[in-house]
Amino acid sequence: MEVATFAGGCFWGIEHHFKNTEGVRSAVSGYMGGDPKRASYEEVCKGDTGHAEAVRIVFDPNEITYKDLLKIFFRMHDPTTLNRQGPDIGSQYRSVIFYHSFEQKEIAEKLIQKLLTLKVFHSPIVTEVSHASVFFEAEQYHQKFFEKNPNRHICHVLRPESFLQGL
Repeated sequence: MEVATFAGGCFWGIEHHFKNTEGVRSAVSGYMGGDPKRASYEEVCKGDTGHAEAVRIVFDPNEITYKDLLKIFFRMHDPTTLNRQGPDIGSQYRSVIFYHSFEQKEIAEKLIQKLLTLKVFHSPIVTEVSHASVFFEAEQYHQKFFEKNPNRHICHVLRPESFLQGL
């Protein structure tokens, strides 16, 4: 098994889409990238901890590649908006790929460069590529949020696979 961690706005939608992806064993909402002493939802929402709402994914690389996970990540959020996804505004909603190895960093940077070269998005990509740090699991009421709240609107729309076909 391998680990990948992504942040792209509210963690509920990111977790939901990855949790339902073949080859993914678990997707857990949490916080990463900031103050190692302050990581509760209330603190992160203030926007001054440096953390992003993130999802830690455990996956089987024999069933899905890291690059394929990245492509799903780019299909489900807008990587061109700085510190924002839809109505969610603040650095805690920024787009970040937290890499766990040099290989993951290299794959992420190459894919971003290809997306820029092909002008897949109409604006420059602002997604950070940062070394993974301590991951703080979010409170239980945030885990599997859409399973627990089936009448809530999912905050991330997954674009069709054809959106990034050929990458």
